[in-house]
Amino acid sequence: MIKNYIFEFFISMVPLIELRGAIPYSQVAGLPLFQSYIVAIIGNMLPVPIIYLFARRVLEWGADKAVIGKFFTWCLNKGKKGGEKLEAKAGRGLFVALLLFVGIPLPGTGAWTGTLAASLLDFDFKSSVIAVMGGVLLAGIIMGLASVGVLGALNSIIF
Repeated sequence: MIKNYIFEFFISMVPLIELRGAIPYSQVAGLPLFQSYIVAIIGNMLPVPIIYLFARRVLEWGADKAVIGKFFTWCLNKGKKGGEKLEAKAGRGLFVALLLFVGIPLPGTGAWTGTLAASLLDFDFKSSVIAVMGGVLLAGIIMGLASVGVLGALNSIIF
């Protein structure tokens, strides 16, 4: 059982998969939902300060390198475009927009992308981490409900 928790923890740290894949995995593995939720949250949040503090510098450093330049440039452009879109739609409500961007479990959103976008927008560290944490908590609740079938049951009752 501990092996499944460790595997879930590492799944939740993977970019683009994050807890959106870790929580459904935990339910397939037969782990209790609440404990799985906590493990996925911790795993998903662990890279956030590192991403905020170092990802931008590493991407800017590698953007002009021969082998990695195209990928690093792509990452920078994706982060900047996402951040600019977020800022344009949010205006002064950037905190809430970042929280929702991270919290709505759609492809291309999540803690990694949200944190990188916040870093590229020069959004302050404390606000970024709090907004991303709120989004991760929200995404975890949504994925937990979806994984145990609550959303599917509601869908069948309503429609």
